Amino acid sequence: MTEPTNEPGASAYPSSASARTQWILERRPARNALDPMRPYAVLAETEPGLDGRPVDVATIFLTNRECPWRCLMCDLWRNTLQATVPAGAIAAQVAYGLAQLPPPAPGRSAIKLYNAGSFFDPHAIPTAEYPAVARLAAPFDRTIVECHPALVDHRVMDFRHLLPGRLEIAMGLETVHPEVLKRLNKRMTLDRFRRAAEFLGQNQIGLRVFILVRPPWLGDAEGLEWARRSLDFAFDCGAAVACLIPTRGGNGAMEELAASGEFSPPSLRSLELALEYGLHAKRAIVMADDWDIEKVADCPRCATDRVARIRTMNASQGFPPAVECDACDPTRR
Repeated sequence: MTEPTNEPGASAYPSSASARTQWILERRPARNALDPMRPYAVLAETEPGLDGRPVDVATIFLTNRECPWRCLMCDLWRNTLQATVPAGAIAAQVAYGLAQLPPPAPGRSAIKLYNAGSFFDPHAIPTAEYPAVARLAAPFDRTIVECHPALVDHRVMDFRHLLPGRLEIAMGLETVHPEVLKRLNKRMTLDRFRRAAEFLGQNQIGLRVFILVRPPWLGDAEGLEWARRSLDFAFDCGAAVACLIPTRGGNGAMEELAASGEFSPPSLRSLELALEYGLHAKRAIVMADDWDIEKVADCPRCATDRVARIRTMNASQGFPPAVECDACDPTRR
């Protein structure tokens, strides 16, 4: 194991876990004003299904109480509330979101109910909402929700038993670099993640894993290497889907780390290489998150072509012709 390249410096990022949350909170900008009876975003997407063929995905971003964890890199809290939603609000949000989207395609559909935290946090998604939400999700072949490993427990089973289709849980692994993972303030160990993954596997529940490409304190080459190691760990845990997230700013804390030289986004090429590694393994569906991907488009000469190639790899799970660029590929100089 290598140590992080940069020790906390001018940012004075705390070394103790007890002080990190306060440091992160003090640097937050304002959160967005939201309606507790409406999702804050709704998307119609297409992604590879577990067999590699395209699946129509209804993605609904639920408005709910903020996650109890204060992860260093997270900006999802900007679209959360400070209190639990009223009774019936979550089901109303799902119904509203579905009304904005095309009906599910028989045999090739999934619904993502993402809530900027943990679906099985009862302060975010009240357990009394499970039956109504499950009825709304019933027409879909697969229901995907996200959860912190610490909350993978009996509530997962309670919700799964209500669904006629398959349940899939998305969990943030982030990185297998132990020191960086600790500093991210996620309050999770690799052993805890592994045990949560084993619980899901034993109960025939799918696992989707989020992995950060180049979290703070790692250089670009190190960020790529640890993304590869994290993919291997996710595969070993039984992940059916792995999503590579280029680490970005946007929450105040990351901007301060960037100013002190402790964080930079990954290069577009390193994100592409991490995706190639995952696809070559042929152990799961692997995708690179292309949300705001232009923010990591660091080479003006090839960025458009490289982004297009990444999106094609996501959709096809294959390898379109490589992008040749002398400016950002040192092997071509």
